[in-house]
Amino acid sequence: MDSTKISNSNFLDILFDGRNKDYGAYELRNRYDRRVRNAVMGTASIVLVMIGGYVVSNQLHAADRNDHPVLITKAMELENLQPPAEEPVLPPPPPVESAPPPVTASIDFVKPKIERDADVSEEEMPPRIEETVNKAIGFENREGEPGDADEALVDLKGSGNGTVVEPPVTSPDDKGPLTFVEMMPEFPGGEAGLIKYLKNRLRYPSMAQENGIEGAVYVQFVVNRDGSISDVKTTGAAKGGGLEDEARRVVSVMPKWKPGKQNGQAVAVLYSLPIRFALEH
Repeated sequence: MDSTKISNSNFLDILFDGRNKDYGAYELRNRYDRRVRNAVMGTASIVLVMIGGYVVSNQLHAADRNDHPVLITKAMELENLQPPAEEPVLPPPPPVESAPPPVTASIDFVKPKIERDADVSEEEMPPRIEETVNKAIGFENREGEPGDADEALVDLKGSGNGTVVEPPVTSPDDKGPLTFVEMMPEFPGGEAGLIKYLKNRLRYPSMAQENGIEGAVYVQFVVNRDGSISDVKTTGAAKGGGLEDEARRVVSVMPKWKPGKQNGQAVAVLYSLPIRFALEH
């Protein structure tokens, strides 16, 4: 294309200069803007028609509706209401009079006074024991009514045979070994003797050494009344490598302990002993 015509030519003419414009691509690109404009206008027209039809339809339906609210006024008439009749007040019921309890026979209590025998009259003498049978001690001599009054005087007797039975004495061991007592059991030589015993008797298992197993093993056992050891077992998570077996072996062959005491009496005590196995790194 001649350089003098470039300023007056559009982009398509420059792009398709020297090319076949009848092939179709030129026509498609040349009519592209017009097709887009027609498509936008057509879509806008359809949308406007739909919105307009919706608005017109609502107006037509609104005109045909007759369900507008209607205000109905009604005059209220008040009737002459009569006050409610008063309920008659009933008199309270008469009090219930209970029959008086039967009179219990009583005998006059004579206050003791120190006087000479010649000055004491028969009336001032205290009553004899046989005269007080089925009678209450009071301030006057009074005859009672038969029936309930005599039944009220009951001779209470126990169900025993008249002998005192000593309760059975139970030993603390009857309830099993105790976990805490006044005086806990002690190894011969105290804590220092126990540590020395464990250092001399414990043998580190070879399997645990080869696998690097170490840690604390908790051994639980019973110190009996005579200081002997029984019921040896390990508690807690097992370490393995033979540590639990070695701990039970050493505790089982311990010498007798000083037994624990409760209320001054030797008792069986449940004891827990931690034994720590450690490798030298």
